[in-house]
Amino acid sequence: MNLLEKNEKLAGLKSFAESLGFDGFGVARPELGPAGERFGKWLDEGYDGEMAYMRRGEEKRKNPHLVLEGVKSILCFRTNYFAMEKDMSYVEHREIADISIYALNKDYHDIITPRLRKMEKRIQEKFEGCKTRIYVDTGPLLEKPLAQQAGLGWIGKHTNLLTEGMGSWYFLSEILTDVVLPQSQPADDHCGTCRSCIDICPTKAIIAPYVLDSNRCISYLTIELKGVIPIEYRKAIGNRIYGCDDCQIVCPWNSYAVKTDDPDFQEKQDTLKLIDLIQITGEMFRQRFKGSPIKRIKRRGLLRNVAVALGNSGNPQAIPPLIKVLDDDEPLIRAHAVWALGELSGLEVLPVLRKKLNNEKEDIVLEELERVEARFA
Repeated sequence: MNLLEKNEKLAGLKSFAESLGFDGFGVARPELGPAGERFGKWLDEGYDGEMAYMRRGEEKRKNPHLVLEGVKSILCFRTNYFAMEKDMSYVEHREIADISIYALNKDYHDIITPRLRKMEKRIQEKFEGCKTRIYVDTGPLLEKPLAQQAGLGWIGKHTNLLTEGMGSWYFLSEILTDVVLPQSQPADDHCGTCRSCIDICPTKAIIAPYVLDSNRCISYLTIELKGVIPIEYRKAIGNRIYGCDDCQIVCPWNSYAVKTDDPDFQEKQDTLKLIDLIQITGEMFRQRFKGSPIKRIKRRGLLRNVAVALGNSGNPQAIPPLIKVLDDDEPLIRAHAVWALGELSGLEVLPVLRKKLNNEKEDIVLEELERVEARFA
């Protein structure tokens, strides 16, 4: 097959991708170069936190040939999920739970995967006998460097992918294939001297331009971290209970963002009050968040985050439900409720805590109690 024929088929694939709802399409070569080296250094510095899967897949992330033997091209796709305007005023509504925009709707894996399957089938029809593999943020790929190679955007100082005239409110996905396809023109960096994302970060997680320490990142702390949230970051979390959009909200390029008309990404999540969330049972959680990305952190993770947010809310009405939570079966929730009560009630809560936790056996809960006692001793 000559180059002209390949270009014609590639144009057909691009049109088909657009018909499926992808608003960006490009082709990268399966070599990471310096990006792979930077990833290795990032791991060496421990910036991956407790995301062990990053380290397990290190060699594959550096070398796509280990992901799909004989890979020659990686087709990269962009999917706009921007469905609502958002500015930093959300932090002033301390009684309302803040959720990252991408998690307001159905789990994006469930939306994008069927589209990729159709795309994969079309590729296999165009290039009979070819090998393919699809990924939607689910496999060992350095998708952002690949997307930059594919011309979809550049990696910004906040480490998200940015597109000129569009911003960063989108998902990335890929199809690896053993077909040699014409490569796209890589995107150039247009961040310039701007440091808005660095300056806004509540926990100073962007420790240098283009370097994110996940251990500090609120998205990591509220989603990826499975255990106790470090005390030094709890106040900075504010009312965020699932992810953090701050670095994207303030990015000048997102002033160009256009809302998606894709029905699968229209805002569906109701306004959630923290005081209501802290009282949900296991069954209520399963029903309320069925099909949502939030189900990933389970009830224990969600109520851990909600307890922290309530501790930051300054709302005395949260005290009774938080006291009730001290009877919850889950130690992680109880532990963060202790901290929240200390923030809201101060010295007055100590007799209640000591009575409720008189027979407490879990170390993480007892450590929180000791911390509160020491604070008001």
